[in-house]
Amino acid sequence: MAYYKEGVLKDGSRVTLRPLVKEDREKLLDFFRRLDAKELNFLRNDVRDPAVIDHWMNHIDPNRVFPLVAEAGGRIVGDATLHMRKVGWKRHVGNVRVVVAKDYQNRGLATLLINELVELAGEFGLEKLIAEIHLQATAAFAVFKKAGFSVKAVFEDLVKDPAGKSSDLVVMVCDIQARDRNA
Repeated sequence: MAYYKEGVLKDGSRVTLRPLVKEDREKLLDFFRRLDAKELNFLRNDVRDPAVIDHWMNHIDPNRVFPLVAEAGGRIVGDATLHMRKVGWKRHVGNVRVVVAKDYQNRGLATLLINELVELAGEFGLEKLIAEIHLQATAAFAVFKKAGFSVKAVFEDLVKDPAGKSSDLVVMVCDIQARDRNA
């Protein structure tokens, strides 16, 4: 899928949205190494481990996981992924994950990335998107809500931080067709 877009943020700055490619390895490592400890708590993988990034880079399959990056000034400032299944009872459902660099937070980049993934999800034939959000990630919760996701479930004490403290997991869902009708 050929995909390349320019996005404008709330402050007028511009970013390029494009698929992640193997040549982005160092840029992606740099992006994740710039995240602070609090942001890392909300991620599923040890993204500072080069082996994790190497695995992702060596297994890019945009029909299974579509990796979208936002780039500005030659560096990655946002990473968003759309996870899909091609068979089975959840083949119409995708999972969305988004991470934004600290200096690009509160500028509309997360909203831009989520909206792009919702649009792409429709092109991939998906009907619903799921976002799993740590209850303490209040900014993420607000951004997904603004993008048309609604809370469908809260699982108490399902996730733990590195110190072992339990917290709740919020599952939000976006019905792509209903969102498009209301847009």
